[in-house]
Amino acid sequence: MSILRTRTAQATVVAVTAGALALTGCSSGSKSSDKPAGKSQKDALAQAKPVVMGTAQQSVGPAKEVPGARKGGTVQVYQETDFSHLDPGQIYVSDGGLLSKLLYRGLTTYVEDDKGNSTVVGDLATDAGKSSDGGKTWTYTLKDGVKDQNGNVITSGDIRHTFERLYASFETDGPTYVQQWLSGTGTKYRKAYAGPYKGKHLPDSVIATPDDKTIVFHFLKPQTDTPQAMAMAAYSVVPEKTDTKEKYDQAPVATGPYKISDYKSGKSMKLVRNTNWDAKTDPMRHQYVDGFNIDYNQDKATQTKTILADRAEAKNAIMFTGQIDATQLQKITTDKAVMKRTVQGYAPYVWQLNFNMDRVKDKRIRDAIALAMPATAAGRADGGAYGGEPATSLMSPTTPGYDKTFDPFNRVKKPNGDIAAAKKLIDEAGAKGKKLVYAYANTPVRTTQANLIINNLKRIGLDIQKKEVDAATWYEQMGKVKNGFDLYMTGWGQDWASGNTVFPPSFDGAQIQDGASNYSHTNDKHVNDEIARIQKITDTAESAKEWEKLSQYISTKINPAAPIYYTKVFQIAGSNVGGLRYSTVTSYTDPTAVYLKK
Repeated sequence: MSILRTRTAQATVVAVTAGALALTGCSSGSKSSDKPAGKSQKDALAQAKPVVMGTAQQSVGPAKEVPGARKGGTVQVYQETDFSHLDPGQIYVSDGGLLSKLLYRGLTTYVEDDKGNSTVVGDLATDAGKSSDGGKTWTYTLKDGVKDQNGNVITSGDIRHTFERLYASFETDGPTYVQQWLSGTGTKYRKAYAGPYKGKHLPDSVIATPDDKTIVFHFLKPQTDTPQAMAMAAYSVVPEKTDTKEKYDQAPVATGPYKISDYKSGKSMKLVRNTNWDAKTDPMRHQYVDGFNIDYNQDKATQTKTILADRAEAKNAIMFTGQIDATQLQKITTDKAVMKRTVQGYAPYVWQLNFNMDRVKDKRIRDAIALAMPATAAGRADGGAYGGEPATSLMSPTTPGYDKTFDPFNRVKKPNGDIAAAKKLIDEAGAKGKKLVYAYANTPVRTTQANLIINNLKRIGLDIQKKEVDAATWYEQMGKVKNGFDLYMTGWGQDWASGNTVFPPSFDGAQIQDGASNYSHTNDKHVNDEIARIQKITDTAESAKEWEKLSQYISTKINPAAPIYYTKVFQIAGSNVGGLRYSTVTSYTDPTAVYLKK
């Protein structure tokens, strides 16, 4: 999930005040003296467990009631920026993914228990899917009478249209798992079909709809993770009758418990009850509150200060993808009453500094930059000790196969940069004074991190030119092959608990195209071949080991991206909010379960 505003089942670009610098401990060679705070890697490993496949009985609604829940009232949400997309097919950023849980439904979804264990079940479908032909064919049957916000019953034709429209040229920013499984990897699927808007369907040998309630997917190869893929926001249904193509991004049609009643781009959004949503068909969502008022342009410090004060509408407030501001941690962590209204979790994201492989071609320079990363300082700028910890690998501790002993860039001993080793490599490369363009999102936290990183890169002899980029379109701009930048931070998290959702989208050379997630433009034959080989392994334990081996090869032999820090989540809510829980699926407070106490 690319990302925080990271992509994923992808987190969000969050903000921090300059005062957070006082908490970072920036000396380059020193070890962090702070004790671990927040969730640990032990918690992360619990999230690396395989998802359980649910039964038809587990797929029926209504969802299990939240103890003490009552109906009524409006939840206030503070958000730093507008959502980059509302069209489900374009959603691959975590704040949009979180919103989708309230607005949209797909063929499958996840049900979580109180221990964070996840089960994939049927959402619009009667179950998680039935496979045949060795896993190449997957059949779904729709539940009876599920309607969109306009009262139109969802049919198999709507599902077919949902997937066919993803081939259209304007659908550029969402995941491409299913499209590639159906029609070929990389750009092949684009050449195979241009979308449904000129009256042509994909052939029945690819997607078939034998009746109004049945849809059959015929993949080129076995795809055992189909139920998990179908749960992604991007594969939520777009009813054919109300598809407005590019305009759908501004006025989508809901199938979930809430719909958009008012949307002022860049300012605010209001959600109200979708009266055509039927709880009896939904195993995951609730409709306790009357709606959600979402206000944008609220930075991290403002969100934290407002909700901590707990006055007026802030008593009813939650954070979507915002995080507690580092400068206000002490006020929160030393107050037991306030801590009771916080949510914590170990998120699946790895924040990394991408090297544009088309421009930064000398591996010695890439290795030097990776060694110089101020990992602790950068992580502390994003939520203090509770916001994350130095990353040693491109694989998160939440991903099966993660090896905590792997540390190619000396993060454990020198978490704020091994400046001496980095300088040596720069000298060997004859790169002293080399100019590089560093792009960063124009939020306080990314500005702070940029300054920290650039300071260390100057210390090793590089000449760094800063380029500020609009945060709301950050991933769209970094996703352009000709983006014009040398260095840029992205965050990536698994779309489900498998290396198959980390390394193919991020490092497969066949994935290089505008809008794709191979941000470094990595195109290495061994990596490409290994991805193809590992994807054929059906034993999940064996494939996890092989993904870890590939992860180590990528970092040591190529180094297209320097891991900086793993993310943790620490959020606060108003005192009148009930049903607070961390979702291991979305990596934030679960908005489908909240209610107002009075």
